[in-house]
Amino acid sequence: MVDVDDPASERDRRPWVQALVAVLVLGIPGALLVHIALQGPSEPGPATCSYDDKPVSERVSAKQLCKALNRPDLPTLLGTPREKAETAYGSESSFKDADGKETPSPDAEVSLKTYSVKLWASDDDMRVGEFSGLLGRSAESKKILGHPAVLYSGQTIGLKINLGGGKIDTGPGGLARHLLVARDAKDGGGSFEVAIWRQDDAPPDDTALLRVAERVLPTVPGWT
Repeated sequence: MVDVDDPASERDRRPWVQALVAVLVLGIPGALLVHIALQGPSEPGPATCSYDDKPVSERVSAKQLCKALNRPDLPTLLGTPREKAETAYGSESSFKDADGKETPSPDAEVSLKTYSVKLWASDDDMRVGEFSGLLGRSAESKKILGHPAVLYSGQTIGLKINLGGGKIDTGPGGLARHLLVARDAKDGGGSFEVAIWRQDDAPPDDTALLRVAERVLPTVPGWT
């Protein structure tokens, strides 16, 4: 949850300005994602996707991930049917492993009033089964539509932004729940990952995460 401090008086504040920050720390080494969005007055309809237009992966682009995730029934899948997507975007990114090899990892994120949801695709050769020992004692093996998967927890970091002085303070955030799923049923390498966390830092609903994964992943290019 993010607090925004403005040194101006209450009378002079512009209440429609709100800073929303989510920093999601993954269990996979080297992956730290930061999202900062400034929202103005709410729009009448749900947000549409914005995205990077230079794909880094040959399998799936950030645009395709965002389109798959930002579906009309996403609020219902999350258990918040009266809400709508407030922000939606896709990013073309990559990460380097210990050997310096760069692996494409495009992602997409959709935020609602209650939840944020993120979807990644990874082109690495590692099998999901190999990650189980790296994701902590709470990691739980699953099957999602016949694909090997691991359910685990991550930590978000809350940022407090002073709009006047530009100072940013960090502190503990809430819990994020992740589902890492093999690209194919044989776990032959490559994966997709879905994560959800709540804006109020309360624990997210695992059932909602599983519903989203089961509906979204079959629509993503590369899922077999």
